[in-house]
Amino acid sequence: MLKTLLANVGQYKKDSILTPIYVAGEVVMDVVMPLIMAAMIDQGIEKGNSSAILKYGGLLFLCGLFALVCGTMGARTAATASAGFARNLRRNIFDRIQNFSFANIDRFSTAGLITRMTTDVTNVQNAYQMIIRMLVRSPLILIFSLTMVSIINAQMVLIYLAVVPFLAIGLAIVIHFAHPLFIKVFHTYDHLNNVVQENLQGIRVVKSFVREKQQEKVFGEVSEKVYKNFTLAQRIVAFNMPLLQFSVYTCMLLLSWLGAQFIVDKGTLTTGELVSMFNYTMQILMSLMMISMAFVQILIARTSADRIVEVLDEKSSITNKPEPLKEIADGSIQFKDVCFSYADDMNKLALIDVDLQINAGEVVGIIGGTGSSKSTLVQLIPRLYDVTQGAVLVGGHDVRDYDMVTLRDQVSMVLQNNVLFSGTIKDNLKWGNENATDEEIIAAAKIAQADPFIQEFPDKYDTMIAQGGTNVSGGQKQRLTIARALLKKPKILILDDSTSAVDTKTDREIQAGLKEAIPGTTTIIIAQRITSIQDADRIIVMDDGRIDGIGTHEELLATNKIYQEVSDSQEKGFGEHVDE
Repeated sequence: MLKTLLANVGQYKKDSILTPIYVAGEVVMDVVMPLIMAAMIDQGIEKGNSSAILKYGGLLFLCGLFALVCGTMGARTAATASAGFARNLRRNIFDRIQNFSFANIDRFSTAGLITRMTTDVTNVQNAYQMIIRMLVRSPLILIFSLTMVSIINAQMVLIYLAVVPFLAIGLAIVIHFAHPLFIKVFHTYDHLNNVVQENLQGIRVVKSFVREKQQEKVFGEVSEKVYKNFTLAQRIVAFNMPLLQFSVYTCMLLLSWLGAQFIVDKGTLTTGELVSMFNYTMQILMSLMMISMAFVQILIARTSADRIVEVLDEKSSITNKPEPLKEIADGSIQFKDVCFSYADDMNKLALIDVDLQINAGEVVGIIGGTGSSKSTLVQLIPRLYDVTQGAVLVGGHDVRDYDMVTLRDQVSMVLQNNVLFSGTIKDNLKWGNENATDEEIIAAAKIAQADPFIQEFPDKYDTMIAQGGTNVSGGQKQRLTIARALLKKPKILILDDSTSAVDTKTDREIQAGLKEAIPGTTTIIIAQRITSIQDADRIIVMDDGRIDGIGTHEELLATNKIYQEVSDSQEKGFGEHVDE
């Protein structure tokens, strides 16, 4: 885990190394100053020697100034190093997610990934800053101060040696009980973020069904769970402070009692040395407190670090071969004895024994009931998932032999719930081809029947799209995503129920435009309406992960029971609608 995390320090190694150096300089001054103060008391104040007071006072000022400079520089480099470390972590997590296959993404919830890139990275950032600063300063202070105390009076060291094990045992108990609670807290944070994300994305549905109170209740329950677990963890962690205070007061009392004896009875200790020992006592105990606080922060960060490393160590289940093919001959598609399982389990198959040949330039419709694996079938073509058994061939080669960028550039998919991004309409369409000219953009929009409504906007193609495309209708969004896909000029175009939100007339115009504009492109149309696919060269009927029938509209009406039932139900529904 540490190796994976430290690899993200990158260009901030210099600041990470300079910080302990500055801290060490500050510590040396902090340790020297009590000795100078002791000398000023013994040789200046008690003897009434003003020149000694000025001499040692000047030295104290210079030491304090040097400590201030070192402390300021250490704080600066620590902040730079930790913030840079966090930036690299976020960037590398994001980059790793971009390379995930759908199967990898399915392992992590969206909310969980967001938590890892925000809260978890922040926790690790704070811990890293504390490690390179506090966990350098505190042990050095502890060691140097104990050394100085042993030089002044070796017997006094026994006081601290008795206290340190007490604090160490207390800290170990705190860590043992608090760590499992922090794990629960961060898992609950994932759930909390998921609730918020679902609510914000579906806020229109929430309001239309008047479910605000129910959503508030769900959020309140999860939030209360976070509160209870975090409060309990913090209560356990809070035991650090009374342990430390007890240790401080014990040391002060013992130091005062033994110090007085050494001064009065034995004369082996001066007043100045006793004062310096009080200073060293505070330094020793404060360093222990800082170490304790650092361990608490590391305890919190450890859970976050595990979650971050889990993402960074995740290997994509779909990768390129050593020398992948970088050219696709044509848009022909073949499924050879294909079985597929999302769980990679042959006992839980979503697709079963699929054999299918689609010729280049052919228009193929796919229809079937909900859960018949229509979308699953087409997602294997651009290799969003890999087959569990069998092979999918594009252009005569197994899709696993192609470079993924090459393959996906030539297979353009339009989903029913495709996403638009913040920016202008033109910016969104250029996702299909960033070098597309205005003429090409308009031509694609006209084929997708998007140009008419775009022209109605005051800014036309420069109209801003809100996040998620919330300021355009469902049908408008679908037409824009079809235009975006067309700009790729793919060899294979897949429309996954992507005209469900447009009327039948517009749907027919889109299909006609596609047939005329991209005659050489293999087009696969998944639809619920028979009218969307009845003019296709062939239609595939899916049922429970299997191909139930293949043929033209007329052939399936004559031979396929499922197709007949769908056609009858839709014609009946259309007739009832007309009668009304």
